[in-house]
Amino acid sequence: MSDHANAFVTLILKKTGLFTDFQISQILAAEDTDGTGIVGVIIRLAMVREDEFLKKVGEVLGFKYTEISDIRPTDEAITSLPARAVYQYHVLPISVEAGILNVVAGNPFNTSMVDGLRLAAKCPVEVSLSTHDEIDKAIRKYYGVGADAIEKMISDDRYSVDSDLDSISKIDVNEIGAEASIVKFVNQIISEADRQGATDIHVEPMDAELRIRYRIDGMLHKVDVPPQLNRLKAAIISRIKVMANLDIAEKRLPMDGRIGIRLANDDIDIRVSTMPTAFGESISLRLLQKAGNFVKLKDLGFNSFDYDNVIKLVNRPNGIFLVTGPTGSGKSTSLYAFLHEINKMQVRILTAEDPIEYEMAGINQVLVRPDIGLTFARALRAFLRQDPDIIMVGEIRDGETAEIAINASLTGHLVFSTLHTNDAAGAFARLIDMGAEPFLVASAVAGVMAQRLVRRLCPECKQEIPLDMKWYDLEYPPQSDKVWTTKGCEACTGTGYRGRRGLFELLVVSEEIESQIIARKSSAEIRAQAALQGMKKLREDGWVKIFNGVTSIQEVMRVTED
Repeated sequence: MSDHANAFVTLILKKTGLFTDFQISQILAAEDTDGTGIVGVIIRLAMVREDEFLKKVGEVLGFKYTEISDIRPTDEAITSLPARAVYQYHVLPISVEAGILNVVAGNPFNTSMVDGLRLAAKCPVEVSLSTHDEIDKAIRKYYGVGADAIEKMISDDRYSVDSDLDSISKIDVNEIGAEASIVKFVNQIISEADRQGATDIHVEPMDAELRIRYRIDGMLHKVDVPPQLNRLKAAIISRIKVMANLDIAEKRLPMDGRIGIRLANDDIDIRVSTMPTAFGESISLRLLQKAGNFVKLKDLGFNSFDYDNVIKLVNRPNGIFLVTGPTGSGKSTSLYAFLHEINKMQVRILTAEDPIEYEMAGINQVLVRPDIGLTFARALRAFLRQDPDIIMVGEIRDGETAEIAINASLTGHLVFSTLHTNDAAGAFARLIDMGAEPFLVASAVAGVMAQRLVRRLCPECKQEIPLDMKWYDLEYPPQSDKVWTTKGCEACTGTGYRGRRGLFELLVVSEEIESQIIARKSSAEIRAQAALQGMKKLREDGWVKIFNGVTSIQEVMRVTED
C-alpha cells in the first residue's frame, strides 16, 4: 500500500480501539496472501473476531453491520448485479429501495468497490458489512456455484446456443486457455465438492436442466447452480472428458478415465465414469485423496470388547481377517486403519487395490489392472514370491482369488481383504460358494467384521428426547429412557448430521464355529453361536451409539434394515 493508504488504515484501526500501535504495525507489515485484504490479515493473525472488528469499523466509517442469515435477498436485487461483479468484489446484493441497491460486503477498505458496483448495477449503491464466510455461503446459495464463469460463457458467442447441442459439443476444448470460463467452472465444481467433503460428484443431463449432485456423508445433495447451465451442458461434459483423457467424439458407449489434480496442497485422484442417457452423457466422479489423514484404529468407534479382539486379530502371524458390507460402508477405511496400526519397519506389507484410495508410506501398493491381465489373483500369486509378512487384497471377487488368499494364510501370512455380504456370518457361505473347501475356510479365516456407516448427529443442534418404544427392538434391553435427535442448523447445512461413524459386528472364529463351517451349517446357526461368544450384532451396536448420542434411531434403522 502507498504511504497515504497506510496512514488512512492506521487512523481507522486506531479509532476502533481494538489494537495497540504494535499490533497495527504487524497488520500493515503482514502480506495479503489470500486476497482478502486488511480484514483477512487481521483474522489470520487472530487479533480479534471478524464480526466484532467489522462492527467497530462500521461505526467508524458509517457502515451498518448486517446479519445475512436473517435476510432473504429480493429477486430484483439478485438480477440487478452481474455475477462477475458479485464474485469480483465479494458482495451480496440484498434489496433495491428508492432506486438504491443495498449490498453487503466484507472489506470496508476496498475504496474502488462502490464505484465499480455503481457502474455494474447502473444505480447508486449503499454498503453494509458482514463476515467473509457468511457472504460466501449466501453467494453460493443465491447465485449458484460457478455463476461468474457461467455468465461469461453465456456472453461468449461460441457457447450461446440454446438448442443445437451438437454444435456446442464440437467446440475444441483443448484450445481454451487455462483461465477460460469452462475450465474455471469445472474447477469450481470440483473444488466446492472437496471443500464440502463430498466423495462423489454426479453430473446428470435432464430434459430441462443439467443437475449436479454431491454425495456427502453417504447422502446425495443437489448443488445450487445457475439456471442457464442447461444451455452449456454438452460443453461442460466435453471439458470433463478432456480432463480424463476420454474421446469427446464417442457418446454412445460407457467410458472410464482418471483425473489427477491438486487442491489446497492436496493431491486428489478422480475416477471418472461416463454413461450415455436419453438427454446426454451422465458423468460420475469419485474423489480419492491420495495422501489421506488415516483414521486410527482406536478412532473407528469400536466398543472395548470388539477393540481388544481386533487388536489380537491384526497382530496375528497368519490367517485371514475379512471386512464385509455393501459398497460405501467404509471397508477400505477399516483396512487402512489395520495397516496403519501394524505398519512397522520389521514387517513387509504388500497390497493389491483397485483403485489405490490412499497412499501410505512404508507399504508396497499395487494398482490392479484387469485390462492388461493384472487381476487380484495374479497380483496375489506374485506377492507370495515377494517375501511378504502381511498381504492386503482389495476384494475377494472370485474362486481363484479366494483359493490363493486361503493358501497364503495357511503358509504363514496374515491376509486382509473385503467381501460383499450382509453380515459377518454370511462370509463363510460366500467363500464356499466361490469353490473354497469348507475345512480350508475354517482353518484359514480368523475373523470377520461386518460394518455399516451411520451419519453422526451435529453437535451444534442435537438434543435429547424421550425414547418412543414403538421404535425399539425389544431383543435388547434399553439403556436409557432418553435418546438423541437433531433439528438441523447452519453448521450442518440443515441436515442435522456432520460426519459418519461405523457400526460393527465382529465374529471371531472359535473351535465351535470351525466345526459349524466344516459341517456347512447355515449362516443363522453360525450367527447364533457367535452371539453366545459375545458378538454384538450391527443393530445392537447401533443402539449403543444411539444412547451415547452419536447417531439417531432413524439412521441405525436405515442402514441395518434386513
